[in-house]
Amino acid sequence: MEENKLSFEQSMQRLEQIVRLLEKGDAPLEDAMKLFAEGTGLAARCQEMLDTAEKQVVRLSKGADGEPVETEFADAGE
Repeated sequence: MEENKLSFEQSMQRLEQIVRLLEKGDAPLEDAMKLFAEGTGLAARCQEMLDTAEKQVVRLSKGADGEPVETEFADAGE
């Protein structure tokens, strides 16, 4: 599956899988390099998604004067 089509959660799962495979240390060098390249792409994509989400939260959290208002996130269980 193309990494740009994965959700954040799917990307993180794949990234964790890649880390486990690389930590084993038994992949041939060529395969390890492909996994590393895929992992760095996934990490960058996840960071982009987090940055976008943060910008959206800030945009939604502006006060009446247009300045960002810092608010604490309530736990989902509250």
